[in-house]
Amino acid sequence: METTQKTNALKGGEWLIKESAAADTFIPEDLNEEQKMVMEMCVQFLDTEILPVIDRIDKLEPGLMPSLLEKAGDQGLLSTSFPEQYGGLGKDFITSTLVNEGLGGGYSFSVAVAAHTGIGSLPILYFGTEAQKEKYIPKLATGEWKGAYGLTEPNSGSDALGAKTTAKLSEDGKYYILNGQKCWITNGGFADVYTVFAKIDGDKFTGFIVERGFEGFTQGPEEHKMGIKGSSTVQLYFQDCKVPVENLLGEVGKGHLIAFNILNIGRLKLCAAALGGSKRAATTSIQYAKTREQFKLPIAKFGAIRHKMAEMAIRMWVCETALYRTAKWIDSQEHALAAEGKSFAEALLGGAEEFAIECSMLKVYGSEVLDFVVDEGVQIHGGNGFSDEYLISKGYRDSRINRIYEGTNEINRLLTVDMMLKRAMKGKLDLMTPAMAVQKELMSIPDFGAEEEGAFAKERKYIANFKKAILMVAGAAVQKLMMQLDKEQEILMNIADMAIETYNAESALLRVMKLAEARGETATSLQADIMRTYLYDAADRINKAGKDALNSFADGDELRMMHIGLKRFTKVEPFNTKDARRRISDRLVADDGYHL
Repeated sequence: METTQKTNALKGGEWLIKESAAADTFIPEDLNEEQKMVMEMCVQFLDTEILPVIDRIDKLEPGLMPSLLEKAGDQGLLSTSFPEQYGGLGKDFITSTLVNEGLGGGYSFSVAVAAHTGIGSLPILYFGTEAQKEKYIPKLATGEWKGAYGLTEPNSGSDALGAKTTAKLSEDGKYYILNGQKCWITNGGFADVYTVFAKIDGDKFTGFIVERGFEGFTQGPEEHKMGIKGSSTVQLYFQDCKVPVENLLGEVGKGHLIAFNILNIGRLKLCAAALGGSKRAATTSIQYAKTREQFKLPIAKFGAIRHKMAEMAIRMWVCETALYRTAKWIDSQEHALAAEGKSFAEALLGGAEEFAIECSMLKVYGSEVLDFVVDEGVQIHGGNGFSDEYLISKGYRDSRINRIYEGTNEINRLLTVDMMLKRAMKGKLDLMTPAMAVQKELMSIPDFGAEEEGAFAKERKYIANFKKAILMVAGAAVQKLMMQLDKEQEILMNIADMAIETYNAESALLRVMKLAEARGETATSLQADIMRTYLYDAADRINKAGKDALNSFADGDELRMMHIGLKRFTKVEPFNTKDARRRISDRLVADDGYHL
């Protein structure tokens, strides 16, 4: 069995070509007592401070959101990941991820707090000079000052480097003069400090720290949005805005390093927040299903509703599993880099950058799980779900933005495969050797020898085969299309979906294996139901994505051979998912919500 040290040395993307050991995989059940208390504190804060005033938040009552951020600051909820020397709590990456999950069910407040603690503060913490950090971070840590982030422009969203905002050094050399505009700026209406990106001399993409009140800096009115109505969203305008030279952030022309590195962490944290929102929405829907009667029965007793509740639970449980598996990898990498003498910022950024592939996959899956949960939640509520009197309608509207910001889900799917292939080309990830082995296996007679033995041997083989399916499809696509592959976005997205499903399925299996080792298989039968249902359904989804990809670029005997291989690699034994889902839904009803 691999040691923890060896597992922690696993590189981003290597899960595809190496087997992970269950004993060395971090699972939510490994959280310590302090971390559980932090989560409880977050949930309590939402229940006591946020939900009672949620309607006032949505009406953008002046001063309310800033005051709530200050209350969160008083309880230490804004400063979890900031070092103690700047007034933070100096907690580990897993704890700061927990805070994002714990506050994720707070609707518009969740957006404000995530933007403040993430993109609003981290650029200064990671890329600022010592003087900048000492000036801004202590005030951001307490919530005395609020943070925001100005990257998007009317004509540059996903193409962030296409920004038109300019910066020019003044004749006396004391200021950079900014001209341009930014849009969709979260917390923009009340923030005190903004990280803004502009191009020096028209081409050097650079970050700046802009304070409210700087000459030439104004903002537009609040946007009217479909959801997250209580989240302040404005445009920022820079008309000969004077930014002191000491407020240049990072290096000239290196703004992309700030933007993209911060997004890696933001994507994982978005998954955490979406998971927190999902759990709250699911619990609301389960409780409603228990009390709502039709045909003289609570609707929670009907098979169609039980299926919905169970599927919510399956996706949330799997999402949570993949999230904390990855968070631990980042945490371990951070500690390893710190031990090598890297600074606080270099260590955490290096950890997040190493697992950028996984962060992109989590962002996609977490946001889509939330969308699924609130959509089915509205359905369970029936006509009432369409009424503003029920919170599920707010959850439905608020969830939609998550598939757009922090990089659209399409961009993140493309990035998932692009980063894998680039690492392979640079020699960081040896995809070629296992891909060639899969090709060789396709040409050989199938081995019908003795089956592997031991607990979960069948499921372990499924995962190994899912990985072979990815390597076969991706390898063939690279060989066939070569430099044209980046123009075939549909194929890249098919491969990304195969990767996301496989990473999730493996994470779920590892969690069940670790729990079974600790508690026994009988005590983990419900978790095994969740895992086996997910694996069974994932096999079909991987098969479909693989076929769609293969049909796009292969033909004749080659296509037929790969279809046979894909069928072999996604074959699973029959499993009664209906009964498994009924057992899962029975537990949800008994627990009066999602508490797995």
